[in-house]
Amino acid sequence: MADIPFNKPSLVGNEFTYMNEAVKSGHASGDGPFTRKVHEFLQNAMGVEKILLTTSCTHALEMSALLLGIQPGDEVIVPSFTFVSTINAFVLRGAQPVFIDVKPSTLNLDEQRLEALITSRTKAIVVVHYAGVGCEMGEILEIARRHQVPVVEDNAHGLFGKYRGQFLGTFGALATQSFHETKNFISGEGGALVINDPRFTERAEIIREKGTNRSRFFRGQVDKYTWVDVGSSYLPSDILAAFLYAQLERREEIQGKRKRIWDYYQKCLADWSPGHHVRLPVVPAWCDQAYHMYYLLLPSLERRQALIRFLKERGIMAVFHYLPLHLSEMGRRFGGKQGDCPVTEDLSERLVRLPFFNDITEGEQARVVAGIKDFFT
Repeated sequence: MADIPFNKPSLVGNEFTYMNEAVKSGHASGDGPFTRKVHEFLQNAMGVEKILLTTSCTHALEMSALLLGIQPGDEVIVPSFTFVSTINAFVLRGAQPVFIDVKPSTLNLDEQRLEALITSRTKAIVVVHYAGVGCEMGEILEIARRHQVPVVEDNAHGLFGKYRGQFLGTFGALATQSFHETKNFISGEGGALVINDPRFTERAEIIREKGTNRSRFFRGQVDKYTWVDVGSSYLPSDILAAFLYAQLERREEIQGKRKRIWDYYQKCLADWSPGHHVRLPVVPAWCDQAYHMYYLLLPSLERRQALIRFLKERGIMAVFHYLPLHLSEMGRRFGGKQGDCPVTEDLSERLVRLPFFNDITEGEQARVVAGIKDFFT
C-alpha cells in the first residue's frame, strides 16, 4: 500500500457514538431518528423543501429516472466524461444516451453544444458538476426551458458548492448527492435525492418505500399502507445516517480542511506549471467550488502514465479518472464512436488526480509536490 494513498476515509469524532445511539434507539433500519436529522440538516443548509437519503447516489439517479417517467426510446443527454451511474440509471429504463462533450476549461458539460442535441425524444438533460465546480446553469436552464426538458443535476462532487451564489443541486427539477467514502462527507456508501420540483415529492417517497404509501401511513395520513406504484428499497440504514450526521455536523471544519488542501496544491504548482506544459484546475470567478479534488492535465497520455508510475515508486498514489463513456463497450453499442466528443477523448487521457483526503498533512502534500517536480526535472 502507498505511504500516501489517493483517498483515506476520515473520522471527525461522533460517528461511533451516534451509530451506537442508532442501534440503542430500537430503530436501526431506514428513516429512523438520524435519517430525519440528516434530512432536516441538508434541507435547512441548502434551502430546499425535500431531501431523501438513499442507499447511493446511483439509486438517487435511478429514482430520478423513475420520477421522470423515462421509457424505452426516450433520449437522455449526458456528458461522456462522467461515472457510469450517471447514465446507467436512465438506460435501465430503456433510454438512449446522447453523449455531449465537455468544456476544455472546467470539464463540465459544454452548454454551447447542448441545443443542437435536443430532439422531440429528449426527456432529460443530466449535468455533472465536475470536481464540485458548477456548470453554466443559467444558460443550461434557459435552453431546457425553451424545449421543456427537465434538468437533473448529478451533484456527487459538489455538495455545498455554489454557482453565482446559489447552491449546486438546487437548480434542476431533481438533483443527486453522494456520500461514498471518496466524497467530502461520507457514510461509506450512501446518497440523497434533492427534490426541487414539489410535483415529485409524494411519488418520490412512494418509490423509495418499495412502491408503497408507507410514509403517509407513518404521518397518520392513511390508516394502513399498501402497494400503490413501482418502487424499490432505497432507504439506507439509520446506522449509516448516524455516521453521516456526525460528519455533516462538522461541515465547516471539513470544508475548511479541504480548502486548505486545495489551496496548498494550487500555491505550490501555480507558478511552476506553465513552464512544464501542465494545466491546473480552472474555477470561474462566479463559482464557489466544493473543494472535492485536485487534478493536473499532463501534456500527453504517455506523460500521465509515467507520472503515475513515478509517484507510485515513491509511495504516492495518484490516479486517472473517467474514461469516455461513448467509447466504452456499452457506449459503442449505443452508437458512440471516436471523434464524437473530442475534448473528452483528449482530456481524459491526460488527467491525473492527486491524493486528496481530509486528514492529509501538509508534509504529505509537500512530498506529492516534490515528486511531481522531480518527475519533470
